[in-house]
Amino acid sequence: MYFISPTKGKMSLDSITEDIYEYIQEDVNATYKIVVGTDSQTSYKQTLFVSALIIHRVGKGARFYYKKYKSKPIHDLHSRIYKETEFSLNLIDALNNNGLSRLLSNLSLEIHIDIGQQGETRKLIQEVVGWVTSIGYTVKIKPNSYAASSVADRYTS
Repeated sequence: MYFISPTKGKMSLDSITEDIYEYIQEDVNATYKIVVGTDSQTSYKQTLFVSALIIHRVGKGARFYYKKYKSKPIHDLHSRIYKETEFSLNLIDALNNNGLSRLLSNLSLEIHIDIGQQGETRKLIQEVVGWVTSIGYTVKIKPNSYAASSVADRYTS
């Protein structure tokens, strides 16, 4: 599973884990949070999903990494939002299984979902937010879901 760092290029999950630990060691007194979000774009040929992983040094910047996934076209909005959420949750599982579980248990963790009170996605808020919070994660939706609606969105084209 490879990700892209805008500053470091192609990185494995192991490399990202090391990079996150190094980033935290640069300022151990800062407050950090891990933010994950996924966005998608569908064309007639495929649906492109982009998951973003952000380590946010609150008030002092952030680093982020992203991964692209391609699938057959998914035109149904409900299915696409569920798939985006699934990719985000799977990324958290991968991080936990890759040595970040101790760190993740000590940091604030947010899942950002590309849904909001405006538009068609408002119908999905209760069920998708309920799904993620039932697992125990904090959920942010638009306009506060920047990992999905800004960072991941930037790389879906």
